[in-house]
Amino acid sequence: MINKKTAGFDLPHLHQDDKLRRVLDSALKNKLGNPSDVQMAPLSSYWNAAYFGLDKVKIFQEATVEEQTEILDCSACGLLEEAYFIEKAGVGYMAKMVSLAESSEERMLYALFSADEVTHLIQISRFLPNSEMRGTDNAFLRLLEDLAETQDKTVLLFVLQVVLEGWGLTHYRSLAKNCRNVDFSSVLQSFLQDESRHHGTGVTLLDRTNVTKSSQQTIIEVLALFLQMVQVGPQSVVAAIEKVKGDLSRQQKVQIFEQLNTENHSSSRLQLLRSLMRSPNMGTIVEELEVRGVFQPLPAEKCV
Repeated sequence: MINKKTAGFDLPHLHQDDKLRRVLDSALKNKLGNPSDVQMAPLSSYWNAAYFGLDKVKIFQEATVEEQTEILDCSACGLLEEAYFIEKAGVGYMAKMVSLAESSEERMLYALFSADEVTHLIQISRFLPNSEMRGTDNAFLRLLEDLAETQDKTVLLFVLQVVLEGWGLTHYRSLAKNCRNVDFSSVLQSFLQDESRHHGTGVTLLDRTNVTKSSQQTIIEVLALFLQMVQVGPQSVVAAIEKVKGDLSRQQKVQIFEQLNTENHSSSRLQLLRSLMRSPNMGTIVEELEVRGVFQPLPAEKCV
C-alpha cells in the first residue's frame, strides 16, 4: 500500500501550544503580517442561491427558510473544504517538484511556489468552521491525492500545473467575483497572480519536455477519469439538497439536475478544460479524449 504523503490530506495538526507550531506562526507573521480578525459570517451568506443554480430548483424554492439556509451552508462549506485540500496538496506537490527540478532556477521557483501554497492554505483555514479537518471522501480530491504520488514529471506538469492550475485560476476568479463576504472575496482575489504564475511555469516547462508515449497514455487515462466527473454535472449541489431534505428518489434527482440545467453547466466547463489541454507537444491527447466522448456533457437522467 502506497503511503500517500505528497498531498498530505491525513497529516495531523500540532496542538496550538506546540513549540513547532509557535515557530510556524512566527514565520507566517513575518510573511503575512498580523492576521486580521476574520468576522465569521454564516457560510450560507458567502454565495447566494443563484450562484449554485438553486434559485431554479423547485425543491429548494419550496423548502423552509431554515432548510434553504442549511442547503446553502452545505454547498458553501463544500467549496471551502475543497479549496483547503487543494491548497494543502499544493504545498506537497510544489515541494516534490523542488526535488525533480533540472536547474537552479526551477528549483528556486518551486520552493517559492510551495511558500505561496502555504500562505493560501493558512488564509483559507481562517474562514473554515473546522480547521482541523483530516481526509476527504471527495472523488476529485482522491484522484488528486493518487496523482500527486507519481514520479512522472511530464504527467505532473501537464495534468496538475497546466490543466488543473488553469482550471483553478478560472474557478477562483469566479468564486471571488461572486462571493458576498468581502474579506473572503479579497483573499481569493489575492491568489490569482500566484495561480497564474504557477500555471504559466507549467506551460513553459512542458514546452521544453520530450513527451513519451507512456506519459501521454497515463495523461489520457487520468484526464478521462477527471472529465467523467465533470460530465455528470453539479453532484455536490444535489448532495447538499439530499443531506438536508433526506433521501431523494431517482426521479427527484433527475428533476433537480434538469432544473440545474446540468448539460449547459457541464458543457461550459468541459470546453474550458478542452482548451487548456491544447498544447503543441502533447500530440493527440485531445483527439483521443474526444473519441472516448468525455467532452460531451451528460443529460440529467445519466447523471444519477
